Amino acid sequence: MLPILSFYAILLALTLALEPWVRRLGVPLGVVLVLLGFVGSEMWVATGGDTGLHWQWFHDLIVHLLLPILIFEGAYNLAPRQLLRNLLPILTLALPVMLLCTAVTAALLYLGIGHPAGFPWLAALIAGALLSATDPTAVLEVLRRTGAPLRLQLLLDGEGLFNDANAIVLFTFLVALATGDRAWARWDESALAMVGVLIGGAVVGLAVGALAVRLGRALDRPVERGVLTLITAYGGFALAIQLGVSGVVAVLCVGLLFGQHRRRAPDDEALSVLWAYKAWLANRLLFLIAGITVQLVMFTDQWLAILIGIGATLVGRAAAVLLLLPLTVRLPGTERLPGTWYPLLWWGGTRGVVTLALALSLPVELPYWWTIQSIAYGVVLWTLLVQAMSMPLVLRWLRP
Repeated sequence: MLPILSFYAILLALTLALEPWVRRLGVPLGVVLVLLGFVGSEMWVATGGDTGLHWQWFHDLIVHLLLPILIFEGAYNLAPRQLLRNLLPILTLALPVMLLCTAVTAALLYLGIGHPAGFPWLAALIAGALLSATDPTAVLEVLRRTGAPLRLQLLLDGEGLFNDANAIVLFTFLVALATGDRAWARWDESALAMVGVLIGGAVVGLAVGALAVRLGRALDRPVERGVLTLITAYGGFALAIQLGVSGVVAVLCVGLLFGQHRRRAPDDEALSVLWAYKAWLANRLLFLIAGITVQLVMFTDQWLAILIGIGATLVGRAAAVLLLLPLTVRLPGTERLPGTWYPLLWWGGTRGVVTLALALSLPVELPYWWTIQSIAYGVVLWTLLVQAMSMPLVLRWLRP
């Protein structure tokens, strides 16, 4: 165990040393971390070391340990007033746009790969779901540096949070169908079951979060309140899972409640630092693990599937954003969006840690897991290397 801990300590120390240089160069940090994880693990294994990663542990490590941290921290830091003012377009991006993007991406993947036996419809839908989980972190860094409108940043940030929760629920539902953990049903029954999972997770999260916020008022020390948030986040997640509803949505609601309470108690800024530290670790570890698990044979054997995945993701995102979002902002009481924002919302829908996390959590007993994981790695690298890095040029061209 000690050599394994030393290996990860070295990788995290190198991450700390590289981050200032990466920011100055304007290179997406995720790409550097994937490369660092790959090179570091190759050197470590060549000397007889063990990375400690085994496929049977991935689901629990990724879904039960790291994802709740990222979801809670993102919800905790959302500005509630601006969120409420833009809730309708954010929810449109997070659910109808995500669902349409999943459907279009899945259809193009299924038709493009053209192998119904080795890559059936269910495999295409699972891939479409994990590829629809957006992560705007790299794009938001560019938008902040260039002074882009705050509302545009909020739309991408809010979409990333709510979209991730919904995409994870859909992905989990589809994987359960593929593994036989959930029985097949008619599409309307499946849709109702998924809605029930979402609503049930929200109810559990709101109940647990409200109780914890009330308890937190009796605690005087920031350390105690920090421990309370940790217990509540993981406790709400675990309780929701035990009840058969969405643990991710429960954590999301807990984070939103604590974030709202924080703005009424400014002395709780220590909690922001605590969760920023946890999110930093979770985010970096996910990219490092992706680099450790990546294999060059993915890109030599699955290059065509990866190219189809990139094209399908771009078309699916364009179809969803350009068709559904303009209809939503025309509703009474909703503030319109400038026309130049639509291509920015399309191109800025990058993929990152959640897509990688879901790909890493795929059960290896599924015969098509390797293809889906290869596509996910290729799409994430594409969005970081091409979409995120070209965002300054797109911003200068469109001038939002």
